[in-house]
Amino acid sequence: MSSKLKNLAKYVVMLGITGFLLWLSFENIEVEEGESKLDFIAAVWGTANKPFLFLSALSALLSHLIRAERWKLLLKPLGFNVGVLKGVLSVMIGYFINLVIPRGGEVSRCYNLYRLSGTPVNISLGTVVAERVIDLLFLIVLIGASFLIELDNLLLFFNSKEVQALQGTDDGESISAGIITAGLLTLIGIFIIFWYLFKTRKYLMLRLISKSRNAILGVRDGAKSVLKLEQRVLFIGYSFAIWICYYLMMYFVMLAFPETANLGLDAALTIFVIGGIAMAVPLPGGAGSFHLLVATGLVILYSLAQDKAVAFTFIFHGWQTIVIIIVGAFSMFISQFLRNRSELTG
Repeated sequence: MSSKLKNLAKYVVMLGITGFLLWLSFENIEVEEGESKLDFIAAVWGTANKPFLFLSALSALLSHLIRAERWKLLLKPLGFNVGVLKGVLSVMIGYFINLVIPRGGEVSRCYNLYRLSGTPVNISLGTVVAERVIDLLFLIVLIGASFLIELDNLLLFFNSKEVQALQGTDDGESISAGIITAGLLTLIGIFIIFWYLFKTRKYLMLRLISKSRNAILGVRDGAKSVLKLEQRVLFIGYSFAIWICYYLMMYFVMLAFPETANLGLDAALTIFVIGGIAMAVPLPGGAGSFHLLVATGLVILYSLAQDKAVAFTFIFHGWQTIVIIIVGAFSMFISQFLRNRSELTG
């Protein structure tokens, strides 16, 4: 089987797993006769304190801005001084692409930075590898901290029959209008993603990179950039700030709903860690794994009703996805505008 067919098969399998997990989560919602499950989710959305949802979105955007600033620190010792706007645009495009292709955003992010600033893709890709290692270390530290703070709850969660079963697997009018709008935004976002992939020929570039010895050395040098940092304290501070923003994303959404508003900071940390583990699963945007694990955590640990827990995960994940689609699409068009202007003035 050719590499293209293998990649296609993997992608189809990932989409199949995602769809199955989303369906499984959706099926856990029990509604009254004559009431649709979509209307139930939308009704839960209607109970939300919207300012807290916007604070969650702002926390997400702030984390992306800080990530771009941290990326600059990794690129600077390698001789590339990248402007914050170009870094933010590239980071947002990376998150945008990840909604469809797991981990594909890393390369798209680097390629967009190359188009905007001339930074070699192999070099910036190496710095992204370094970033991912740092983020993994921080996630491990957070898991450890959450176990110290909420040891009993987390042990209860991971030893529950529901999670054990998962580990054993192979693998109103205005309300409805709101859901339809969200669905249309998602479809539009996916269309733009595929347009972008076609335009930039990302996969062709990846093949060229993988066959080039110099490119491999560039990735190695980029990954080692963390050892050459000139502002290590600032880098560590940025890393902490990114994860604090991630935590606030979850905490603010929990404050937005009556059922979770009183659970407290410790519970938010526990659910955040469960969500972080779920998002690490290589599925598009963590869809499916996030919905199943976080809902299970809310039910087992905090006695939330199953239907409300599932609705919470769909709203949280959907809200963050819509933010990424809007900002990511805007970043693509701004990047193209800057590129065209540079070609005209150059």
